[in-house]
Amino acid sequence: MRCPSCDSPENRVVDTRTSRGGRAVRRRRECSDCATRFTTYEYVEERPVQVLKRDGSTEEFDRTKLLHAIRTACAKRPVSMTEIETIADGIEDRITREAGVEVQSSMIGELVMDGLKPLDRVAYVRFASVYRNFQDVDEFQEFVDEMNERGRRELQQKHQAEFPF
Repeated sequence: MRCPSCDSPENRVVDTRTSRGGRAVRRRRECSDCATRFTTYEYVEERPVQVLKRDGSTEEFDRTKLLHAIRTACAKRPVSMTEIETIADGIEDRITREAGVEVQSSMIGELVMDGLKPLDRVAYVRFASVYRNFQDVDEFQEFVDEMNERGRRELQQKHQAEFPF
């Protein structure tokens, strides 16, 4: 590994840790020539997952695109980057474990919604409005009404479980 400051190939590993839920190894290194410290990551080379889009086209799964979509939905909301990364990690893990070499874009969208729903309802609705591609206000209103009704039912069930008398 070459030093990013002086391009020297001589360096030593100072610290090694697992990262990204055990899917990567993070190494802190120190250059023997200029003493600059830098970080490297090791990943298992995986076969690329193809995303099958609604229009029939395919593209390679892109974690950056996934993170951007989640960040956009969470803009100006009290959601940390760590929480966003956790959602993306879970989706990426599930896709690589269960989907094989191809995954429907609709599955990714549903997984994002599943991750956002308990985290922040506004971000959930924002993402759903783009993902579900509502054609008019009535469709959007139906979605919000359905979501509110589901929330009331879940709250009732929780209340009944806590106070069964």
